[in-house]
Amino acid sequence: MAPTRENANSTQRLRRAEKKLRILQYEVIILVVAVVVLAANVLYPTIQTALKGNSQPLGHTTAGIDALLSSAQLAVINNASNNNFEIAGERLLNRTINNQVVVGNTPQAKALLFNGKPSVVYIGAISCIFCGENRWAMALALSRFGNFSRLYIGYSSLGDGDVPTLYWNYNNYTGDAVTYGNYYNSKYINFISAEYDSNISQGFQIQPISYFISKAPNQTYVTALKFMNSTNDFQGTPFTFWGTSIVGGADAVVFGNTTPSSSSLPLTNMTHQQVLDQLQNFNDQFAWSEYAAADVYIAQTCPSIKNSAPICQLPAIQKLELIMGL
Repeated sequence: MAPTRENANSTQRLRRAEKKLRILQYEVIILVVAVVVLAANVLYPTIQTALKGNSQPLGHTTAGIDALLSSAQLAVINNASNNNFEIAGERLLNRTINNQVVVGNTPQAKALLFNGKPSVVYIGAISCIFCGENRWAMALALSRFGNFSRLYIGYSSLGDGDVPTLYWNYNNYTGDAVTYGNYYNSKYINFISAEYDSNISQGFQIQPISYFISKAPNQTYVTALKFMNSTNDFQGTPFTFWGTSIVGGADAVVFGNTTPSSSSLPLTNMTHQQVLDQLQNFNDQFAWSEYAAADVYIAQTCPSIKNSAPICQLPAIQKLELIMGL
């Protein structure tokens, strides 16, 4: 028996209804998946922190990045007491500092003169955890020969420790670039700084020195960077030159009141203010070690200026110069 027109219409209406139902089901599934993904993205950091307890996971923060240090914070560096450098130096000489501070002979070269002054040259990377820790000691050392009018809040990369540090200049932390220069002034020395910038959310990244030379902003930087390249001592960052001493690494390996071999790095859990408070209070291993590392840089620099800065007259600095063959 052939189907009637009414039966055919009923079949078509049923098929259309089934099709609409399937579409609705797909839309519901897609909506549920989207909600689950969104919830996971929102809740994951909280869950991760809860699982790790109160400790700050690596890559947790870039709070205040590229903000200027306040005048009070800047004064902790610029106005540090020479007495702190003397005490830390004597502790280093007497081997009563637990953290790693490198004392020893370094490759020597002729002083790099610009405007009649010898130079400190720094090649680093904002992603580098050792650069991040070591800039505290560098800033203290440089403050003995001049002063900073600006320093910036910085971090090593989220994938390389995320330690609070100082930036010499306002850095590009979202992409590939080099930041040159700083806000440092001295009647004794030049400070020539070049920092490789990369995405702060990733891990450690660096370029060969030829890359820095290719982007150098002026002839002074070209000359200084070509000199650094000519030493053939570049093994990574930080790579520095202090007066006449070529330093292929960090003078300080200090990640808080702990030893370098410790699995705990307190520095990753500290704010910039907490770091500065420790440096100012000068009553723990972290502060003694950062000042001691600064003493090594100072001792390497003083001979190039004929020990003319007051800091060069400290007994601890003169002893360090002697044992390092400077």
